[in-house]
Amino acid sequence: MGGYVGQAYSQLFPNKLRGFVSVDSAPLQRKYATAAEIWLLKRMEPVYRHYPWKSLLKSGTNGVAVTEYGRKLMLDMMMVYDGDQARYAKLAGHGFRILAEAMEADLPYEIQCPALLICGEKDHAGSCIRYNKAWNRDTGIPIEWIENAGHNSNTDAPEVVNELIERLVREI
Repeated sequence: MGGYVGQAYSQLFPNKLRGFVSVDSAPLQRKYATAAEIWLLKRMEPVYRHYPWKSLLKSGTNGVAVTEYGRKLMLDMMMVYDGDQARYAKLAGHGFRILAEAMEADLPYEIQCPALLICGEKDHAGSCIRYNKAWNRDTGIPIEWIENAGHNSNTDAPEVVNELIERLVREI
C-alpha cells in the first residue's frame, strides 16, 4: 500500500516530493471508487476472517502475481499468519478501512512532481486496471503497462520495473 502512503505524503507535503512512482497502486481521490467499493473496503475483516484459510492463501498468492517467484513471496508473507487467520484478517481489514477513510476524506491528493504509473497487465487486485486507466486519463501522468505481470509487477518483472524507475530518476 506504499502508493497510498506516497499520495497521502504528497497531500501533506506537496513541495517535498521530487518524484512519485506508483507500482500497482491506485489513486486515492474519491471520484475513482464506487460507493459499493468503499462499503466493501470497510468490511473486509469479517470476509477474511471467515474465508477458508487454504482458499485465501490460494486466491491471495494467485491474485497478486503471475510468476512462481512473485507468488512464493506472497505465500511466504501470508504464511506468517498461518494458524492465526484472525490476526491476518484484522491487519488486512484495518488497512482496507484506512484506505476507505482516506478516499472518503475527498482530498485532492494531487501529485505535483514528475510521476509515473506502473501497472501489471494482469493485475486482478480489485479494480486497479480501471483505476489506473482513469488516473492516467484524468491527470496525464504517464502509465507503463507491464506485460506478464500481476498486481505485484515488481516481483513478476523486476528488471522492467526497475528500469522504468531508474529512467524517471535520470529524467528528474
